[in-house]
Amino acid sequence: MPVMCKRVSRALGEHMLQKQSYTALTSASATSIRRFSATTRRPTDGVFRALTENRVQTPWIEALRKQQREDNDPTKPSGVPQIPKDRPLEPKKMSDSYHSVILPLAQDPWLLDTYTNASGHIRLGTLFMDLDALSGIVAYKHTGPEVTTVTAACDRITINHPLTEICDLQLSGQVTYATGRSSMEISLQVAKAPKEGEEVRSEDVMMTCQFTMVSLDPGTKKPVNINPVRVDTDEERRLFKQGEENSKHRKELGQRSLLKQTPNDEESDLIHAMWQRQLQYHDPNDPLRKPDNVHFMDSTRLSNTSIMQPQYRNRHSFQIFGGYLLKQTFELAFCCAASFAHTRPTFVSLDPSTFQNPVPVGSVLYLTATVVYTDPPLVPDDAAADQRPSNATTASTAGTDSRPRHLTRVQIRVDSRVRNVEHGETKATGQFNYTFTVDADVKVMPRSYSEFMMYVDARRRVRRVEDGAGSGAGEETRRADPGVADRVTE
Repeated sequence: MPVMCKRVSRALGEHMLQKQSYTALTSASATSIRRFSATTRRPTDGVFRALTENRVQTPWIEALRKQQREDNDPTKPSGVPQIPKDRPLEPKKMSDSYHSVILPLAQDPWLLDTYTNASGHIRLGTLFMDLDALSGIVAYKHTGPEVTTVTAACDRITINHPLTEICDLQLSGQVTYATGRSSMEISLQVAKAPKEGEEVRSEDVMMTCQFTMVSLDPGTKKPVNINPVRVDTDEERRLFKQGEENSKHRKELGQRSLLKQTPNDEESDLIHAMWQRQLQYHDPNDPLRKPDNVHFMDSTRLSNTSIMQPQYRNRHSFQIFGGYLLKQTFELAFCCAASFAHTRPTFVSLDPSTFQNPVPVGSVLYLTATVVYTDPPLVPDDAAADQRPSNATTASTAGTDSRPRHLTRVQIRVDSRVRNVEHGETKATGQFNYTFTVDADVKVMPRSYSEFMMYVDARRRVRRVEDGAGSGAGEETRRADPGVADRVTE
């Protein structure tokens, strides 16, 4: 009997030890799980976490339930102003809106994992998302949180000094132009992160850009006045003057739009010369045939369609934030350039691009990318002036000579439009103009009148950059990288 009791006691003791070990293991696992889940307080959808605090304010399910409970559409004007007309609008210093963050790509391999592509290059589209998120922080520092601020345009993104190695990056910006009306220009840059106590050197500035933001009354959805910006130093005066020129340039572009005016004499001559070139290609009595490296514009198009999910919303919850559209359009433009040239393209710049209408959460977004211009062009200006080029000139410009391969600049236009999920009314939401270089001798040729207008519009953009006119061009353009250096960005 005592022996049996000892055996039972020993079995009970082993059972208790096993139970304690299991409890301790379960407790440790539970603790581990709690710690893991607590690390993701809110999703970042690829935007650097330090930039998401201002962009996403309310969990989506809470915003949706509030909308359903109040039975209203927050994207539509209520008709009731929420911003008093007589609110004080004292001038603010540029430095009041300054904001910067360090992107520790060299220190954090898991963060770098969200910024690199299959070839190990840094995804510029993801950086574009960060820049738009940063511009939102800068804007609300200047205006305060009571207004609704939206991205109206991206005036220019230029690669100044390409990165040749993975390093930590500093993203910074401030309001550089605001006159007291509803719009403001925000200047941003991406640079190699300086050492503690040091300033960013000009040769370490990888990328510069300007965003135009517009402030609206949350109730009426109409523009409202904001604080003007104050200039105190020579550098601030220079930045303000550049913003003033950019604003004037945007207005001139609207007045000279091809939607309002016909092409000028030089452009009409160019259209006629290219039409004559097409006749040559199809004339059985003319020996000239379309070379393999010349592609009709309609054959270069790439399109995609996607539904807009709430993870990419702005701080007002029911619209997609502009940085997501920049990323999507950039990556489609990259694919379009690669498909056209059959080689890996290198990003050079984003020319002035507009956000025409908001993109609602839950809508269907249609993007179409088209090669609209190549430089050197198929028909050069001197050939257009002569209307009908000689056979020698034609052969050379058509790519039939024996010259070695060379870099070609390719301009891609991405048109964005949106429909609701029931596929009702369609609205244009933006036009984005990207320039790449490709290591190939390829050329594009328009055929329809609409394509000729797209070609002429793209040619105008190229000429404006070459002349150093408007939208942050000038000195910045002369310092811009031509797209030939080795780099770790793409």
